Amino acid sequence: MSATTTTSVETHDAHQTNGQHERLQHHFASLDQQFDASKMGMWLFLVTEILLFSGMFVAYTVYRVWHPEVFTVASEVLDPVMGGLNTVILLASSFTVALSIHFIQKGNQKALTVNLILTVLGACGFLVIKYFEYTGKFSHGVFPGENFSPHGDYAFVDIPYAAQFFSIYFVMTGIHGVHVLIGIGLFIWLIIRALRGHFSAEWYTPVELTGLYWHIVDIIWIFLFPLLYLI
Repeated sequence: MSATTTTSVETHDAHQTNGQHERLQHHFASLDQQFDASKMGMWLFLVTEILLFSGMFVAYTVYRVWHPEVFTVASEVLDPVMGGLNTVILLASSFTVALSIHFIQKGNQKALTVNLILTVLGACGFLVIKYFEYTGKFSHGVFPGENFSPHGDYAFVDIPYAAQFFSIYFVMTGIHGVHVLIGIGLFIWLIIRALRGHFSAEWYTPVELTGLYWHIVDIIWIFLFPLLYLI
């Protein structure tokens, strides 16, 4: 009986070790080293994302300093209720991402999958609200660039330099929306892998790295919302 138990444990340990070796790339000495390198690579990528949005924040700041009165009028077109709802949704999705990492660290595959699905639903809800925001403006002629020709309820923003404000708005929120869409694709990929049992308490690098990406996307929106909708 003891020999059978010992053999069973050794088989399990060998299987676990083989699974870890399958995840380990040949140019790394250990899974820990591989994880640290992957995390560093993700942080370097996120720095470039921050620099991208920093340029847009500078454009926003310069425009507001030059034409504060135009900003005051144009911002009245934006709906702070929709923007606030999207903020709550993204904050909730950050929480579910954090939970997904927590649960896979505990080896809970089911809870990981559930929280990843909840994150995707939140991201989709964000884009749906943004769709209604955009179409509402488009229907009244509020477009970025040369097509800017507000009419109807939004005719009051047909003033000099308002087009520049809305160009900045659409570029900043549009690029952010693209990042949300990319995040949805990544989470769907994680869900598929989670359902196939690819992650465990010993190896969950893609989950944590995607979580880092999503937190940055959320933080950027936390800056966008008050700057565009509230101030």
